[in-house]
Amino acid sequence: MAEPQQPTRQVEPLWREVVGDVLRRERRESELRLVDVARRAGVSPQYLSEVERGRKDASSELLSAIAGALDLTVVEVASRAASGARIPVSGGRDAFCLAA
Repeated sequence: MAEPQQPTRQVEPLWREVVGDVLRRERRESELRLVDVARRAGVSPQYLSEVERGRKDASSELLSAIAGALDLTVVEVASRAASGARIPVSGGRDAFCLAA
């Protein structure tokens, strides 16, 4: 008797990648330049770019500054990241990626 086949899961994105996507999307939707948001947040444009690309994990203080520069709170960023972090799983179900 053959064993039932388990659904194949995709690799979950890292939390920093999901948060970075949210920050980049919010910045672009607000039609703000990277350099302007970086200046408002008190970080370098290079650092903000790395956060947006998921290369750097921003501390809570820096995340708060970046979120504030976008007129958002950290809670709003985290909520948008959590709601947008559905990972497709074969078999028609979804999984969530949550911060650890």
